[in-house]
Amino acid sequence: MDFLTVHAPEQMPGSRPLPPVHGAIEAPHGTTIVAASFPGGVVLAGDRRATMGNVIAQRDIEKVFPADEYSAVGIAGTAGLAVEMVKLFQLELEHFEKVEGSQLSLEGKANRLSTMIRGNLGMALQGLAVVPLFAGYDVDRQKGRIFSYDITGGRSEEPGFTAVGSGSVFARGALKKLFRDDLTEQQTATVVVQALYDAADDDSATGGPDMVRRIYPIVTVISEEGFRKLTEAEVSEIARSVHEGRLQQPNGPQAPVV
Repeated sequence: MDFLTVHAPEQMPGSRPLPPVHGAIEAPHGTTIVAASFPGGVVLAGDRRATMGNVIAQRDIEKVFPADEYSAVGIAGTAGLAVEMVKLFQLELEHFEKVEGSQLSLEGKANRLSTMIRGNLGMALQGLAVVPLFAGYDVDRQKGRIFSYDITGGRSEEPGFTAVGSGSVFARGALKKLFRDDLTEQQTATVVVQALYDAADDDSATGGPDMVRRIYPIVTVISEEGFRKLTEAEVSEIARSVHEGRLQQPNGPQAPVV
């Protein structure tokens, strides 16, 4: 990025001039991303729907990507710009590791992503915002950590769990009721799918598990063993168990009152 900034700054995503526009720009947008930590790491998941205004632009988009061996990014916002930013972020981390001979710290990765988001501020102010969710396993602290951002690149570390995107309010409400510090990896994966199901229940831009087309959320786990994407068979089993539970309790599992 530094080389490109010096020699061809016009090629940087945040430096590309946009013509003046009137009204909202219709471009595919990714919606809901959720993350929750457990004692051995962190789970990052996203639904599969992309919307363009009131239209479903894509039903099977992937919104969660590995950043490197011990971290991952989930994208919400303008899909095309977000995917481009993630690819550039992946390249930055790989370049740093090859030059320095060691991985950038998780804190350093989070800060670098913050700088890249800030570089997109011009486009964000014209409606083409990118708001990722970054999660990873901190090998120094030996625990999973979650970072959220705003369109200016402002970074916040989230304790336990969080959600971003259009369905984040509903997903975060579900996580508040279901999250516990002592959940296993499997239980945490189930909790995030429950949260995505609740988001899809109340947010038209969020897609729930599609049993007919066999389209299920993307669920990833980052632990001391590295990044791992759950297989379609694993996610489908979780999604079907959640769906069957909803046939009995449409509003989902109930947390104790006290």
